[in-house]
Amino acid sequence: MKIAIATDHAGFRMKEILKKHLISLGHEVQDFGTNSEESMDYPDTIHPAMTSIENEHNEKGVILCGSGQGAMITANKHQKIRAALPWTVELAQLSRQHNDANVITIAARFIDETTAKNMVDVFLQTEFEGGRHQNRIQKIACS
Repeated sequence: MKIAIATDHAGFRMKEILKKHLISLGHEVQDFGTNSEESMDYPDTIHPAMTSIENEHNEKGVILCGSGQGAMITANKHQKIRAALPWTVELAQLSRQHNDANVITIAARFIDETTAKNMVDVFLQTEFEGGRHQNRIQKIACS
């Protein structure tokens, strides 16, 4: 699977861990940065990553910031993006099953490495259930 990954300075270390993990599982990862722990603004990396998903260059996204909130809000400004901010593996699974989320957001300062890997794995492996949830997804879109 082709995956866009992006973060700010707070998520840099976790991004590097998740990137290695995804590559080890055979995924193709496009890294939109940042590339250090030097302070920067998360929209500078999140917007290009989300555009790559909207343009179908990548299928899914993994984004991070300290709390996850800013990255998720930024991502959800894009029409074709449904970014979720799960705190558990079960919530990561439900974000795919019920909400057809195409981007997972990780709160890098609050989620440990093992949980982050497990959430990302389940997120990428889980299919959207459709059915009764499809109508809800159509109602989310504004256009």
